[in-house]
Amino acid sequence: MLDAYNRKITYLRVSVTDRCNLRCRYCMPEEGIQLLKHDDILSLEEIAEVIREGAKMGLKKIRLTGGEPLVRKGIVQLVEMIKQVEGIEEIAMTTNGVLLGEYAKDLKKAGLNRVNISLDTLDAEEFRSITRLGNINDVLKGIKAAREAGLTPIKINVVKTKFSNKQNIDDIKQFCLDEGLNIRFIHQMDLETGDFSVVEGGEGGNCQLCNRLRLMANGDIKPCLFSNSGFNVRQHGIKEAFQLALGAKPLEGTINQNHKFYNIGG
Repeated sequence: MLDAYNRKITYLRVSVTDRCNLRCRYCMPEEGIQLLKHDDILSLEEIAEVIREGAKMGLKKIRLTGGEPLVRKGIVQLVEMIKQVEGIEEIAMTTNGVLLGEYAKDLKKAGLNRVNISLDTLDAEEFRSITRLGNINDVLKGIKAAREAGLTPIKINVVKTKFSNKQNIDDIKQFCLDEGLNIRFIHQMDLETGDFSVVEGGEGGNCQLCNRLRLMANGDIKPCLFSNSGFNVRQHGIKEAFQLALGAKPLEGTINQNHKFYNIGG
């Protein structure tokens, strides 16, 4: 697939749910959010069918996101389904790691290749403050389980937030060095103002190199994180939704006033 600027699109980020087991301050309000109705969320079979059609058009890499993807019932089964899709070469997942200790082995067996794990601080109290609900020991167990299962290379996503002055970036760097983990720093973004930058240690945020589309949990295919556009696979049909999203993919991200990070897989 080529977009209007001749960028080759091979990567689909799939938000499998808008639900999450944390309430990170930079992602959602403390009281939670108005969740999608279950009937409005794509079934596992629908997600797999979107990926099958996308693979015929040139998709090669899938990343499962949320919300938190591990709270989606049947997530291991979904990985198995995607693994069977001809043309898909890599299946990755971005997770907060809280449930990874429970699922890592099964995910690897099902066909998941690797994980990105969110970890914004090594300070237990500060972790609790940022996530409002989290226990950092669960994430550390998840990292260990991912390594033991072979979900490597493991990448640690660190969001540099305005909420904390205790993140101890040097400590996180040393921890990743000691544990053989790759680290990426993501500057806190603002969808409504279009404030974003290139990920330190990655290519996210570099519009010139962008090779991705996004499938939201409700079936909208979005051309860009920083775009108001979205084309629903139930309404348009899968192939047409892909084509419309390709045509709407901007040269550079602008703003997104229709969505929040918790429901777009940001």
